[in-house]
Amino acid sequence: MTARTEYHVVPEAAGWKVEHGSKVVGHYDTKESALGAGRDAAKADQPSQLVVHKQDGQIETEHTYRDDPFPPAG
Repeated sequence: MTARTEYHVVPEAAGWKVEHGSKVVGHYDTKESALGAGRDAAKADQPSQLVVHKQDGQIETEHTYRDDPFPPAG
């Protein structure tokens, strides 16, 4: 079974960035533009998950694309 690839939309000093592991996919002025880029990257690399963080770094929401290889029991 293929592991799910994770992308994160996270705040940084001068805006927002999209990360894939320790690699920065891109830097963006607005959260909306980072979210769009992260969504595009995650959809192109399925199975994947896009984890969106709030300004304080806490997780706001998650989006899973294609079947989750690790679905919860029940």
